[in-house]
Amino acid sequence: MNYKNIYGLQTVSYTHLYVYKRQKLSYLQKVEIMMQTTSHSKPTQDIVKVAAIQMASGPYVSANLSEAERLIETAVNLGAKLVVLPEYFAIMGLKETDKVAVREEEGKGPIQGFLSNMASKHKIWLIGGTIPLTSNFPNKVRNSCLVFNDQGKQVARYDKIHLFGLDLGNEHYHEEKTIEAGNAIKVVESPFGKIGLSVCYDLRFPELYRAMGEVNIIVVPSAFTDTTGKAHWESLIRARAIENLSYVIAPAQGGYHVSGRETHGNSMIVDPWGVVLDRLPRGSGVVIATMNPSFQESLRKSLPALKHRTIKIVQH
Repeated sequence: MNYKNIYGLQTVSYTHLYVYKRQKLSYLQKVEIMMQTTSHSKPTQDIVKVAAIQMASGPYVSANLSEAERLIETAVNLGAKLVVLPEYFAIMGLKETDKVAVREEEGKGPIQGFLSNMASKHKIWLIGGTIPLTSNFPNKVRNSCLVFNDQGKQVARYDKIHLFGLDLGNEHYHEEKTIEAGNAIKVVESPFGKIGLSVCYDLRFPELYRAMGEVNIIVVPSAFTDTTGKAHWESLIRARAIENLSYVIAPAQGGYHVSGRETHGNSMIVDPWGVVLDRLPRGSGVVIATMNPSFQESLRKSLPALKHRTIKIVQH
């Protein structure tokens, strides 16, 4: 039996597994090839490339949209059918209040128009990181993650629930001063399976992801500080993947910003076993990987942890 695996190996024979030793593959990558060659897997058209965009956004919306367009086109040229932008991709202002000045009503405005046009032009599903939408307060925004299908239609919206707060040394962040928190969990049906939407600080609250149910993909557009990112970012991303046996797409802001803020970067895509498939440490760029539903299904059958849950979420 011959099989060309999704990590880019040349076609190999099942009877010549010694080839793996030459490829410096992780244990799990070897396991995946074994599963693919010995099980009745789904048709190969289910295998899809997904991309996470990393940026170091500035205070000017038009410049950020131009950079996002360039990076989306790069992802499309690499074969991505699902592309996810980072939190605050359209603006990282000089002041926290700058985003309030460019907030949009849902369904209107240049940022949403850009997302719709990019999705329909490239025939991709596009998740717009977060953008500032109007809130119930004149001095605040909703930090909203919008999903557009390949026809350019908005099909989902998630408003960030958990608002970041930090007082550590010279770093002080209080998102509640300029953001109105959301209150609804959102899972969207897509050609790639169920996608659970979350944003940045949500990562620290695993109960959010449990409440999503069995999703195929979790997205976490983020702008982690460099301080907290160095300490916790990768651990949190991989933990959410492992405990939910889900792919996690985590695009991030990564670099120095005009405001003086430094973001951690390290955008990554992680598979359901917690293996980092691709990452970008710093700067603008594209992280891309292949998502294999058959592999995910086989893991969930082999380790049915999601079926073994006995503690249910209790609302107080």
